[in-house]
Amino acid sequence: MNNKAFAIKKVTLSSTAVSIIWEDGKKSVFHFLWLRDNCPTSFHPDTRMRIFNILSVSKDIYPMKIKKGNNSLIIHWSENNHISKYNLKWLRNHCYTNNNSHRTISKHIFWKNNLKSKLNLISFNYKEIIKYEKNFIKWLELLASYGVTIIKNSPTNSNSAFKLLNKIGHHRETFFGTPFEVVSIPKPNNQAYTSDTLSNHSDLPYYEYVPGYQFLHCLKNTAKGGNSTIVDGFSIANYIKKNEKEIFNILTNTEVKFKDNDYTQKSLRIFYSPIIKLNLEKNFDEIRINLGAMATLDINSNKMKRFYEAYRFFYSLLQNKKYLVKFRLSKGDLLCFDNRRVLHGRTSFDAHSGNRHLQGYYIEREEIISKLNYFNKTMI
Repeated sequence: MNNKAFAIKKVTLSSTAVSIIWEDGKKSVFHFLWLRDNCPTSFHPDTRMRIFNILSVSKDIYPMKIKKGNNSLIIHWSENNHISKYNLKWLRNHCYTNNNSHRTISKHIFWKNNLKSKLNLISFNYKEIIKYEKNFIKWLELLASYGVTIIKNSPTNSNSAFKLLNKIGHHRETFFGTPFEVVSIPKPNNQAYTSDTLSNHSDLPYYEYVPGYQFLHCLKNTAKGGNSTIVDGFSIANYIKKNEKEIFNILTNTEVKFKDNDYTQKSLRIFYSPIIKLNLEKNFDEIRINLGAMATLDINSNKMKRFYEAYRFFYSLLQNKKYLVKFRLSKGDLLCFDNRRVLHGRTSFDAHSGNRHLQGYYIEREEIISKLNYFNKTMI
């Protein structure tokens, strides 16, 4: 924004709000209680937490006097002889008249199979991310918008991905432990620990709050087969939304039963959720699908036939070459993706032909977003 965005051209007062016309022509409307609630004195000087109790003023509080100061707006309130002084740049940056319209716009970049020819666009060198803050920020931005990145040439000693995760924030623990070892083992307790094909899926759909981002760190990959697959679940959901409205309604409004069948656990995790979940702005929030963790469905009998038709259609698109990206992870590659958006899988491999060993980590979406907020100076 230029300087005109933070300069007041005109201030008017209605019965409920203060209206500001800025020098760049934009208009902001600030309601009285919002202004009083956000007076700079409402926050503790050290903790920066709000200490003002909204019940300490009446709902009818109003400005008795308003004047422009040096880069500020000064309000004399009708109660408690209180005076508030607002920084104009702060007011403009927190203008909910405009910010709400921006919030409804999704920042996700949808992709299809064409991403395969652009993997260099989402690929980064490990040392450059660790060493240079600008590269670290760019990586986080692309990870948030595309939902997937690949970090090349990372260390291949056990547990070494912690250095990168700790640079972001706190990792998410699950009963699998951190990191969890993705290897073929005798008597496996999860399909990932076999050498079988894994259909594209999201991890841990039987959790109420599915882990946000997943990091798969390739330590060894000398076995024949075992190519990785990814697909943008939001891209598929967007296609269905635009072209198959009835299927979209079924997948967003039917709660599916997910269940953990891990024989090593002394608990039974079950959760119901739609396959496609929207947020309050009706943007895509989550894709939850996992063939291995789909329980015996108990959907209403009037909807069962239509659900299976919709489910088959969605699942067929997960395997469709139009959307599917297939590649091979090399030693030192770190595949990072939004587990609630990007469905991942692999082709089968010959466990006797070599060694395929990945280590897995989870970290929440809010850790990524919070770190970006910090770098963008948008936190309050």
